[in-house]
Amino acid sequence: MNIPDGIPQHLSDLVALNSERLTQADTRLLDVLLQNPLRAALENGKEISTRAGLHPSSAVRLARRLGFEGYPEFRTFLQNSLAGEDEDFDNGAARVAARLLRADEGHLVSSVIDSEIAALEAARNSVDDRQIRKFAETVRDCRKVFIIGTGHAGALAQLLGLRLNRSGYDAVDLTATPNQMREKLMTMTADDVLWLFAFRKLPPLVQDIRTVAADRGAKTLAVTDVRGGRFSPPPDHHITISRGSLGQSQSLVIPMTVANTVILDLAAIDNGRSIRAIEQFDRFREDGPPLSWG
Repeated sequence: MNIPDGIPQHLSDLVALNSERLTQADTRLLDVLLQNPLRAALENGKEISTRAGLHPSSAVRLARRLGFEGYPEFRTFLQNSLAGEDEDFDNGAARVAARLLRADEGHLVSSVIDSEIAALEAARNSVDDRQIRKFAETVRDCRKVFIIGTGHAGALAQLLGLRLNRSGYDAVDLTATPNQMREKLMTMTADDVLWLFAFRKLPPLVQDIRTVAADRGAKTLAVTDVRGGRFSPPPDHHITISRGSLGQSQSLVIPMTVANTVILDLAAIDNGRSIRAIEQFDRFREDGPPLSWG
C-alpha cells in the first residue's frame, strides 16, 4: 500500500500537522494508539475503534483526516514508523512486533526463511576464507579453548564446545557452569584461546572475561554483531557479521555457520586430528555402554 507523498515520518509530527482538524473522538483514538504503538500497528481499524469505545468507522475517519485514503494505509504508516530501517529496538517485544509487521499475513514461514536467506547472502559478502583460516589456525595451535556467550549466544557457545570436544580439542564452555567460572579462568594461560560471541551489545561479563584473557596473554577470537564488537583491548581475530536487518529474524544460523566453517577448516589443516577424534567417538558411541536416560 502506498503512503501519500508529504506525510511526516512520525505519528507525533503527523498529529501536529493536522491538529486543528481532529475531533474529540480522534483524540480518544490517538490516546489508544499511543498507549501501545506495537499493538496498534498490528490491529485493524475496527479493533482500534472498539478499544477506544467508538463506532467501528471512527478509525477510518481519523485516517482520512490525517491524509490517508483509509485505515489500511494509516496502519502501513504506523508499521513503517515502528520498523524503520534507521531505528533500533532494545526492547524484545518491539523486535518481535517489527518482525510480525514485515511478514505478510499468512506468509510468516516464508518471511522468516527469506530473512535467513538474506542474512546468509550478506554473510557471504562479509566473511572470507582468510578470516576463517585465521580462526582455525589459532584453535589448532592452542592448548585449550575457553568459550563464552550469554543469552542466545550461550546456545552457540554450548554447540561450539560440543563440536570442538568431539573433534579432539579441549574446549571449556564457561557459561555451562557459571559457579565454577573463576576456577576455570584461573587455569587460563598464554597458550590458550578465548572464543567469544556477542550480539546487539557487549555484555559486561564478556568484557570482563576478555580482560582476563588479555592479562594472561591468551589470544581472543570474536564473532559478533556490529554493535557487540567494541572491545578493549580488541580481539586478535574478529569476524563481524549481520544477523539480519531491523524487522527481520535476528538469525543464530549466521554465527553458527561461521563456527561450523571454522571447525570444518580445522579438520582440513590439523593433519587428521579432527577426523581421528570423531572416528573414536563414533566407535565409542556404537560399541560402548548404552547410557540410556530414564
